[in-house]
Amino acid sequence: MMSNIRESLIRLHREDSGQDLIEYALIAALIALAATFGMGSVAKAINDAFSSIGSKLKTYTK
Repeated sequence: MMSNIRESLIRLHREDSGQDLIEYALIAALIALAATFGMGSVAKAINDAFSSIGSKLKTYTK
């Protein structure tokens, strides 16, 4: 029984078929994290632009 477990562990250590999947998952997580942080600054810039346009329109409609 111990030799079966040992052989399974050695085989598992040598196999790297799941390694690519883990690397792609880590890259996708990094991109998602960067996009999440980037969206905050983009949303603020868009909000500021619309606020500026709105205040300029108010001065012309009075």
